Amino acid sequence: MNEIKKSLIDTSQLQTLASTILQEAKRAGASQAEVSISTNKGFSVSAREGDVETVEYTLDKVIEINVYFGKRTGSASISDVRPEAVRAAVEAACHIAKFTDEDPAAGLAEEDELAFHYPKLDLACPWSISVEQAIELACQCEREALAHDKRIMSAEAVTLATSDACYLHANSNGFLGYYPYTRHEISCVLIGKQGDEMQRDYSYTISSDPAQLESISHLANQAAGKTVRRLGAKRLRTVKAPVIFLAEEARGLLGHFVSAISGGSLYRKSSFLLDHLGKRVFPEYVQIKEQPHLPRALGSAPFDDDGVATRENSFIEDGVLSNYCLGVYSARKLGMKTTGNAGGVHNLIITPGRHNLTALLKIMDKGLLITEMMGNGVNLVTGDYSRGVGGFWVENGEIQFPVQEITVAGRLQDIYANIREIGNDVDVRGNIRTGSILIEEMMIAGS
Repeated sequence: MNEIKKSLIDTSQLQTLASTILQEAKRAGASQAEVSISTNKGFSVSAREGDVETVEYTLDKVIEINVYFGKRTGSASISDVRPEAVRAAVEAACHIAKFTDEDPAAGLAEEDELAFHYPKLDLACPWSISVEQAIELACQCEREALAHDKRIMSAEAVTLATSDACYLHANSNGFLGYYPYTRHEISCVLIGKQGDEMQRDYSYTISSDPAQLESISHLANQAAGKTVRRLGAKRLRTVKAPVIFLAEEARGLLGHFVSAISGGSLYRKSSFLLDHLGKRVFPEYVQIKEQPHLPRALGSAPFDDDGVATRENSFIEDGVLSNYCLGVYSARKLGMKTTGNAGGVHNLIITPGRHNLTALLKIMDKGLLITEMMGNGVNLVTGDYSRGVGGFWVENGEIQFPVQEITVAGRLQDIYANIREIGNDVDVRGNIRTGSILIEEMMIAGS
């Protein structure tokens, strides 16, 4: 199950393709040009009722081309690598540039910002697994989940996916960099039934390294246990109370913070954290940083989408906003320097506290544990926050019963400022790493 093999991506062909595109742009008269190539090769299978339901193969290549004629920009995107298609795409980008307005912020990163020397991060761990083996694992997961409890009615889907990918960026300032990476995931979605009531829940495991995936038995039991615990869900009366966002849902809270400090939101003046640099946003014990070079982490990258070297950034120091999240273009628009974040953050980490989830429930005493979120009621301009949620009502530090059809609301400014505790139950299954987060008080709207 955990045997690995060499990368499936031929990087020499990608490098040749990138060089050809840059040469075509130069021949067409562009003063600068850049190309990004993303490739993905793999498959996914899903099983249901003891048999294979779907098998999907993936073989994608996306090529993004930007050309610059002074401060005028033209772009094109293709997936066809035939020479005539490449030439046509470059010509189209050059033609578009002739009709665009000049933009003082346009252009490549400065040469001293580019990642001419970048670390090899060992992000590619291909999985030597056949489609037949993947189907058997998916069926095994379904069997074990259904056997966990008689209230598990069926599996909505059990899916296994594996992919071998590569990202390459090159530009006319002489930079050409690439890094291969892998993604492997198994997910189990179940439906439970008790009387006339049905509930749905799931569990998943994801990693760049197949050896780090959770076992099939653990995944099946976790998905089944979560589904059964949701049965008997009630609605709450509207109340103000403390709230704990389970680690996997707390990731979303920090995702809104990243969006609010990202250059695009700032130069468009569409962020509630506009002009907050140097101001307190979180309690003073909160530290939030970015660590882009963690070995085999899902968010790691040696350079960003501009080809700029990634580096450790500190965004919150002692609760104070110390940095924005900027790429080359947004940095120029703001009169600042890039932070190596074109395309987003790379392994954002909020420093965990001393307590696990059980201890957080004791500290909260009475309130709501959120384990599921729905909808997208977030206004980044004002910070207004309203989300449909499901989870559990807690009293005396113990879970009492599951809850559903409720909404939590507040302002992100207040939510961040009123963080009471951050758990040490850190969820590493993504680009944002956080433990569960206890908020002092939020409005909970029910019946």
